[in-house]
Amino acid sequence: MTTTDREQELVRAFVGLADTLVSDYDVVGLLSDLVDHCVHLLRADAAGILLTDPRGGLQVMASSSEHARLLELLQQQTNEGPCVDCVGSGQPVSVPDLAECAERWPRFVPAAHAEDYQAVDAVPMRLREEVIGALNLFRHRTGAMPPPDLRVAQALADVATIGILSERAIRHRGVVVAQLQGALNSRVIIEQAKGMLAASGATDMDHAFHALRAHARATGSRLSEIATLLVEGTFPPRPCWLPLPHLGTDRAPHPRCEYPREPAQSWIPPFRAVIMSVLRSS
Repeated sequence: MTTTDREQELVRAFVGLADTLVSDYDVVGLLSDLVDHCVHLLRADAAGILLTDPRGGLQVMASSSEHARLLELLQQQTNEGPCVDCVGSGQPVSVPDLAECAERWPRFVPAAHAEDYQAVDAVPMRLREEVIGALNLFRHRTGAMPPPDLRVAQALADVATIGILSERAIRHRGVVVAQLQGALNSRVIIEQAKGMLAASGATDMDHAFHALRAHARATGSRLSEIATLLVEGTFPPRPCWLPLPHLGTDRAPHPRCEYPREPAQSWIPPFRAVIMSVLRSS
């Protein structure tokens, strides 16, 4: 990627995240876009996000891959790792060589090495004094991340944080709690939907998420809405699903609509076709 291309991609990334300040949005979709931007634009091989929940704990909210999701989940369960330290201190955590932190994080470091991650950085998702989570950046090679890349990562995280904690939400604490709890609930539904797709034998967990998000974008729906339809066994008739407009057809995206109920078993064939279309386009 040339310098000019990277600058254009950065502008698009910031514009996309800034849209959350002026329009309705899906928190899980916002954070998924954030980790994708970080992997695409920065010297990171994977990324993940932990957010605080209303009880003060941490929850996995987004990841660029299944391996990254499992490492975020490990940090949540063991209460150790760069994201945990970053949230606790509200300051960035940079580790050029994970081997040097084997005693500091005795469970996280071996798990990261098992996935061939050798270095990690975490930047806080913070507005003023309020820390709501952390963005983790994993790398396969040792060495410090260049300071300009870290500044971009922090800026992307800041914009996403402002999107979540809007001025209205800051004035009304109950709105913040409800919004974050809603995002956590959405994430649980999305993980269930990914598991159902993977269990069908059509794809793995990473491509299952890719297919879910591709269909949500193609139909103008929220990611959590599509996941809920899948988990509940309720889907629109086949014309609403296929073909996907972003896969090269000239059909316009299907407008958001109230989906009629179908028998639970009817979701498998159309969604399998969606997955295979996405895989062929990758």
